[in-house]
Amino acid sequence: MTKKEKVSFVIEKLDQLYPEIPIPLDHKDPYTLLIAVLMSAQSTDIRVNQITPLLFKKADTPQKMIQLSVEEIRAIIRPVGLSPMKSKGIHGLSKILIEEHDGKVPQSFEALERLPAVGHKTASVVMSQAFGVPAFPVDTHIHRLMYRWGLSNGKNVTQTEKDAKRLFPEDKWNDLHLQIIWYGREYCPARGWKIENDSITQKIGRRSVINKLQR
Repeated sequence: MTKKEKVSFVIEKLDQLYPEIPIPLDHKDPYTLLIAVLMSAQSTDIRVNQITPLLFKKADTPQKMIQLSVEEIRAIIRPVGLSPMKSKGIHGLSKILIEEHDGKVPQSFEALERLPAVGHKTASVVMSQAFGVPAFPVDTHIHRLMYRWGLSNGKNVTQTEKDAKRLFPEDKWNDLHLQIIWYGREYCPARGWKIENDSITQKIGRRSVINKLQR
């Protein structure tokens, strides 16, 4: 099967499985999405969704967030991990949003990536999910599946993102990155993977990966 055929199969299958695509992180606007995505680094969406209501009850705008101290933010978000870095980032970016962006989340990759604790993946998620700008944020699920499916060499997430953007139509990026995440969680996890449940990998997966996972 050629890569073009693999891409067509993946798009068709994921559209069948996920015609409606929920966003994993609970939020109500671009600011709360930005904070939730920042908090999700090296954590799980489930854990983040348990903690963000506690934080947003106290502060759901940049103006309210800077009224909290870094220590207060850290105490609330500690369960998601990396709380020292994340709490400083949340407080710092909230201050910058007020001082430089009229309290609003900027709608550009460059401005987002200049904010404290905001990297390319976080910026890509916000641009795609909050503003509808084509992006292809690559998390561990997408990185793993693109390799298993023979669509990327899997050297690093930067290369995987380039491969995804090269192979998939731009108008599908925002849907596909979410669809692949949901598929990875449900059918092609890092642990407990069962080939009989994973129709995409069965059809297009690297033979070496399938053989290794079946051992």
